[in-house]
Amino acid sequence: MKLSKIIHRKETRIRVDFAYNSLMTLTLKQIPDARWSQTIKAWHVPYTKEVFEQLKTLFPDVEYEASKPKVKEIQEVALQLTSKTQTNENKEVAYEKRKISLVVPKENEAKIGEQVQVTPPLNGITIEITNKHVFVKMPKNETDIEFLRTFKYVRWDKSQYRWVIPNYGRNLDIIKSYFGKRVVAVIEYKTDAPIPSNLPEGENPQPIFTKTDFLVINNANRILKLYFSFNKELTQQLKQIPLCKWNGDKRCWEIPYSEKFLAEIKVIAQQNGLTFIYSEEKQTKIKPRTSKHDVTNYRSCPQSYIDKLLELRYSKNTLDVYRGMFEEFINHYEATAIDDITEPMIMDFMRYLVTERHVSTSYQNQSINAIKFYYERVLGGKRKVYMIDRPREESYLPEVLNTEEITAIINATENLKHKAILMTIYSAGLRISEAVNLKIKDIDSGRMQIKVTQSKGKKDRYTLLGIKTLEILRKYVAEYKPKDWLFEGQDGEEYSRRTITEILRKSVEKAGIKKHVTVHTLRHSFATHLLETGTDIRYIQSLLGHENSKTTEIYTHITTKGFDQIKSPLDNLKIK
Repeated sequence: MKLSKIIHRKETRIRVDFAYNSLMTLTLKQIPDARWSQTIKAWHVPYTKEVFEQLKTLFPDVEYEASKPKVKEIQEVALQLTSKTQTNENKEVAYEKRKISLVVPKENEAKIGEQVQVTPPLNGITIEITNKHVFVKMPKNETDIEFLRTFKYVRWDKSQYRWVIPNYGRNLDIIKSYFGKRVVAVIEYKTDAPIPSNLPEGENPQPIFTKTDFLVINNANRILKLYFSFNKELTQQLKQIPLCKWNGDKRCWEIPYSEKFLAEIKVIAQQNGLTFIYSEEKQTKIKPRTSKHDVTNYRSCPQSYIDKLLELRYSKNTLDVYRGMFEEFINHYEATAIDDITEPMIMDFMRYLVTERHVSTSYQNQSINAIKFYYERVLGGKRKVYMIDRPREESYLPEVLNTEEITAIINATENLKHKAILMTIYSAGLRISEAVNLKIKDIDSGRMQIKVTQSKGKKDRYTLLGIKTLEILRKYVAEYKPKDWLFEGQDGEEYSRRTITEILRKSVEKAGIKKHVTVHTLRHSFATHLLETGTDIRYIQSLLGHENSKTTEIYTHITTKGFDQIKSPLDNLKIK
């Protein structure tokens, strides 16, 4: 264990570094106000004599450094070191010696669309400069790393193996002076020059817009990105919109996409006399999961893994998800025995999911849980926390169909059984797993209710049985004569979820609907339409089986009820 003095969030603390050990962690937690920092990836405790003595008592073998000068003192010394060596030299000569840059002939200068690739020597240091950041590529050196850590908001870019420091104040001058003659290249990307594609997310230039523009970019009907010149009054108006937040990396405001929010933004733009500009961009495609045909010796999930899931009574859906994700993981390292896969390999796989497959946050978390389940529950290992950089938390609003679109989908479904399935799912607000698990006995025509048994979270509930749904179900049962499951497969087994998905896809295509519609979209539409017809949100929560009311409240941000009553301020003006 090693102790060092740090300034964390404007507070002097003692940083505690040690290899992961659950016993040491529990012991450290005995110290009042001991906290874990995700930013510095270390524990830290109050900087007091009492705490220091307590650390030495709890951990006799602890190592600690002598007191160090403050951040500003370190940086000032770095500047002075260069100037002292130049006291007897001509100022102009000294300046030229300190000015270390990469000289590129005019004919080799980067043109529009071109990129500059620089590979520094093993012992050299390269500095790249943009408007917002300074990038430092250097050989590993603890002294240099300690120096770079003195800068506020410094971070390590794992993908490009370089340090990233904000480019403001005297940061650049201090860095150049500190490294001195060890710098082999200084590359500056001007505002009108192309930005290299390997810059981290957030370094790409902003879309072009003027002071009178209000630019809205719709990212695959999931996120609305808002760009405009600084306007305090306008910003306050946007903050009133639920779920609106500032994205510091992309330098824009973001709001989950919905027709309601989009209409509100248009009104706000008009109120502030700005030109509303709207554009759409496609979402990054997710790379498909590795299949059995992609791997020569494909390994199936160990039986011990499945047995443990069954022993702990995990649901069938969870079992299928965990099995598929764990198989993806073990076949990613097909040449390595499962029990020989190390923790760094696990972390590399997680980065692969994010950077190459472009999976969602929820998929990434499920994959982590599936892997942890094997090492912690199946093998009985110690519980671990994998220090993996996670993507920004997603805040999306679900896609919702209006009543006309629902009608078009159902009318486009000609097969009686298929129509009965879609009508039941929509009219009762069912998940696809709940629909395939329905049995004939779950339909209570006397009370006009449908019983949903052992749904998500192993809970039972009752939901609505619509009159028209009952009529179509009676016709379906009379013709198809199911025995046990309400919707049976060809051999009397539980109906396939994939088949239901395909049924809906064909009906949506036939109805000419361009929205991204899934079976769960019918459930979202059910809740939204109930809310729009005046149903109390507490009843909707009960019908959907939500444990937390906040989950149900998301539908209040989707509904456009009453929005047609809002009048644009432009309509009140007497324009000739």
